[in-house]
Amino acid sequence: MKRLRPAAVAGSFYPASSERLRKTVEALLAQAHTLTLEGRLRGLIVPHAGYVYSGPVAATGYKLLQDLSPSPSPIRGGEPSPFPFREGGQGVRSLLLGPAHYVYFVGAATLDCDAWQTPLGTVKCATDLIARALKHNDLQNNPDAHAPEHSLEVQLPFVQTVLPNCEIFPILTGECDYRELACTLDSYLDEIDLFIVSSDLSHYYPYDEAVERDALAHRAIESFDFTLMEDRVEACGKTAILTLMQIAKERHWKPKLLDYRNSGDTAGDKFRVVGYGCYAFYE
Repeated sequence: MKRLRPAAVAGSFYPASSERLRKTVEALLAQAHTLTLEGRLRGLIVPHAGYVYSGPVAATGYKLLQDLSPSPSPIRGGEPSPFPFREGGQGVRSLLLGPAHYVYFVGAATLDCDAWQTPLGTVKCATDLIARALKHNDLQNNPDAHAPEHSLEVQLPFVQTVLPNCEIFPILTGECDYRELACTLDSYLDEIDLFIVSSDLSHYYPYDEAVERDALAHRAIESFDFTLMEDRVEACGKTAILTLMQIAKERHWKPKLLDYRNSGDTAGDKFRVVGYGCYAFYE
């Protein structure tokens, strides 16, 4: 019997109706900017608030991914794919890394299950990578942390839409050292096509102050300024961002800011806003 992680925030962070959710995601992607990269996409940082707030910014990254996505067939007429197909045509594998908001724990945690469920259907897990991580104690299995968490789940309807056959390797960060986590995850990256980090930026400042504070995140990420990121940037997924930055620096991936808006730009007032940034890493 398939072990499923059921949707926890359908109906709150995004629509619970499959039809409405599909139309919402498609509309967000259709409205997103069309961007290009001078290289192969390897990582994305995308926000994870309710779609009415952060969906337009997240869609910028997923639109880029959609434009780069391979066709369903592993044979593309000789054209090199930005995502090499696995043996047997398994398709793209994505590592999803985000913060745990509801349960405190030390370390990083995956979830030992076969698939995650959303109103759009199920997303298969890379069960071999999960089993390997648990066997070697690289990650812990923490169902309590994953059960209520939205940071990874809200990415899935976008992933299902732009990469319908994708397998995911889901990981939540607790209290941990990003350098150690980067070292651990680096050993899995030869079997991962895309590294997706889920994080919002500053929370509940007036509009102009939020823009100034979040500009520090842009600077830190684009210049690999780890000290600035650690000391002055406000982001709920800071550990996950730093982990991707560490891996990207070691692997010589280049960072690029794709989009920045806050809730004052999308669906809220400008007195207490939350910042949303979208960044790409490419080689």
